[in-house]
Formats: sequence, C-alpha cells, structure tokens
Amino acid sequence: MQSNVMRTICPPERLLLGPGPSNVHPRVYQALSLHIVGHLDPYFFEIMDETKDLLKKTFRTQNELTLAISGTGMAGMEAALCNVAEEGDEVVVCVNGFFGARMSDIVRRLGARAVEVKEAWGKSISLESLRDALSKCRRPKVVAVVNAETSTGLFQPLPEIAQVAHERGALLVADTVSSLGGCELEVDRTDIDITYSGSQKCLNCPPGLSPITVNERAVETIRNRKTSVPSWYFDLAELLKYWSKVRAYHHTAPISMVYA
Repeated sequence: MQSNVMRTICPPERLLLGPGPSNVHPRVYQALSLHIVGHLDPYFFEIMDETKDLLKKTFRTQNELTLAISGTGMAGMEAALCNVAEEGDEVVVCVNGFFGARMSDIVRRLGARAVEVKEAWGKSISLESLRDALSKCRRPKVVAVVNAETSTGLFQPLPEIAQVAHERGALLVADTVSSLGGCELEVDRTDIDITYSGSQKCLNCPPGLSPITVNERAVETIRNRKTSVPSWYFDLAELLKYWSKVRAYHHTAPISMVYA
C-alpha cells in the first residue's frame, strides 16, 4: 500500500465566519512563503522593530513593553497573569463567559486567590458587583476582565472597569483577543495596565502569535515580585530583552508568523 506521508496537501477554501481563525489576505499567505532567516539575523531584527511599532499603533499605546508572544491568545492570557499574580495574591476575576472562567482557573493554578465577580453568560459585569468584590479584598492586586467574550459575543466596556480597579490600587488585565482590530481600543487613554490579543481574529492573521502590551505601572509590579515568574517561557522581562535593542536570545521565534 502506497504511503501518503509525502503527499501534497490541498486544504479546501472556506469562508470563515466563526469567531476565529479568520480568512487572511493573499499578502499574508505570500509573507508566510518567504525565505526563512535566523532569529538573530539583523534583517529579522528590523522586522521585529517594525512589528513592534505596528502593534503600538494597533493598541494605541506608547508602552515600551509591547511585543508578540509565540503562541495563541491563551499564551497571552497565561503570560499576563503569571507575571503579576503571585501565591496568596487576591485577583478579582470578572466571569460572564467561558474565557473569564479560564482566567480564574489560571489564577488558582498560580496559587493566587481568585475572587470571582459572576454574571450570567451574555450579561455585562456591573460596576456595583465589581466594587462589592473589591471591598471584600484586603489588598486586591489585579482585576481581570474579558473585553469581548468570544463564547457569547458580549462586549464589556473597559474605561469604567479600569477606573474602579485603580481606585483600589489594582492592576487591570484585559483580554482583547476578540476585540483588538475590530472594536475601539485605546490602551493608553483607557489606562489599561496589561492587555493581550491573538493574531487569528480581527487582525486577520494565522493563529500563532499573541500581541501583548504592558504599561510602566505593571512593569514596576513585575520588577517588585517577591518570587520569580513561574514560567520561564512567558517571563515578559526576559522576552523584552529579545524584543528590545539588547537582542538577548530567549527562544527561536516563529519567523514566518512574524513576517505575516
């Protein structure tokens, strides 16, 4: 029997109208087919710098710590939370859909205390419920919220959530996987401390990268950790050394995905 191991694959063309992945432009397919260079090649550093600048414009931020994590949107979620949450910290998580619940799960795996603000799926988180949850915390470190909940299609405005979080001195971590590029997002103006996204949704790229941006307030929190970031791969301080002029090797970047 002839083996099909080396056969040429020909995926069917689909009109993708789900929550992601989405169809990509022919220019993106063309970029994926370009010559591979090394992850420490000077040419690739130029591409990284261009990508970083484009991400800043997309997030509408001046944050120095703006880069693309190797991985899908869930890589961004885990990176955002594991860099700021430590064992015993109080993290208020807004849960009104599948991905809010996943944030809560990650918080618990980090040994932090997940204080859930629950609403029915498809219903917005109320500011009163959020304030009530924060009032029951001794020292809340983070408020985590999904901006556009993929599981229900609900859009949760962030400005008021940010204000309430900062009133208690907590950082705001926002999941914008389904909203970046499709909904209005002003990271600096809204004062979002950390937000991450995915390449495969409104950005119309293949899945495989998670753009993330972190403001100086959150960077200072990371610097002042009592313990090391529990994930070596998602340690944002180490990743920034590769994405900045330091160019310290961290891991082999997905070259073609950054092209795309």
